[in-house]
Amino acid sequence: MSYLRWLVRTRRHPSAILLLVQLVGMVLYPFMESTDAGRIAFGVFGIVMLVLQAMFGMPQLLVVSSALEALFYFYAAGSLISYMLEDRRATTDELFAAGATFTLLAWGFTYLFLLLQALQPGCFTAAVNPAEPRTWTELMYMSFALLSSTGIGDVIPITPHARALAALEMFVGVMYLAAVVSRLIWLTLQEQRDHDGRR
Repeated sequence: MSYLRWLVRTRRHPSAILLLVQLVGMVLYPFMESTDAGRIAFGVFGIVMLVLQAMFGMPQLLVVSSALEALFYFYAAGSLISYMLEDRRATTDELFAAGATFTLLAWGFTYLFLLLQALQPGCFTAAVNPAEPRTWTELMYMSFALLSSTGIGDVIPITPHARALAALEMFVGVMYLAAVVSRLIWLTLQEQRDHDGRR
């Protein structure tokens, strides 16, 4: 019977499942990124390009796969934002969608940073191994720091293009909070006031 309840809840709140999968993926990826098998298992969407890149040393595929991944994540984020804005009610699923959208935006920018790094080597540096290319996990860390406006941390964009992209992500983060999250909070408070007024 508990399986049936769980199934009903997942159908009622699909954004919660998406958010959970994304957060688990964020925690697991650093353990997997050092092996080819881990990257292939984790990156189902880009599996063909990763295999070709690993087998034939085709660095240009990193550019293509990063661009496609970024496009995919931004499209998914835009779809979730549209879902959250389509009515004047804040449901529990829309609150989960707010978190899922935030991670999609951060991952989209992570892939744009990876794309930029492939096109312009040395555009990012860090306190540890400053001359080495940044890993996906390091760029994801920077992406979350920029999107949440908590600060860059130890990964730093050092070229004008990298800084412009970082500034764009900061702007998107502020606008996301101002436009989408604040709207959901307002709708939740409004619904609570209406509910209290009916008593």
